Amino acid sequence: MRPSPYFALAAIALPTPALAQTGTVTLEIPKLSDSPYRKPYVAVWLENASGKQVGVAGVLYDQAKIGLRWLPELRTWWRKAGRAMDMPADGISMPTRGPGRNTIVLDDLKSLPNGRYSVVVEAAREKGGRELVKVPFTLQSGKAVQASARGSRELGEVSVAIER
Repeated sequence: MRPSPYFALAAIALPTPALAQTGTVTLEIPKLSDSPYRKPYVAVWLENASGKQVGVAGVLYDQAKIGLRWLPELRTWWRKAGRAMDMPADGISMPTRGPGRNTIVLDDLKSLPNGRYSVVVEAAREKGGRELVKVPFTLQSGKAVQASARGSRELGEVSVAIER
């Protein structure tokens, strides 16, 4: 049986929902020779041009062994969003990661208006250092975003890629 040409036309004419726009944050955790080495706790969030937190993309911490004990060491994130959140949080909480490249997804950016933003990544290690890296970018309809910045010790390169 041949499909009706009217069915195909109707399918074209019906509005389709817009796809959720997403991006990725790729962060590098460098290999350090500290002894004993402990994996860092890491928070990744999005801020608008005035520095207000508009979303949390991920919090990497040792949920099983230590739990919430060291989360306040992510001082900037803790003051802006962390102390008000119930952890673990679905889709945000993740286990700590060792040295290497790690990718965090930025979900549904469609609700954000065009403008200037920053992805902020903060890392802190027990008996180690603490570092914050901001990656500023401009969000515009129909334009892809590629931006990066580099940490000096606790974080390596942090890059942001967004398709709009």
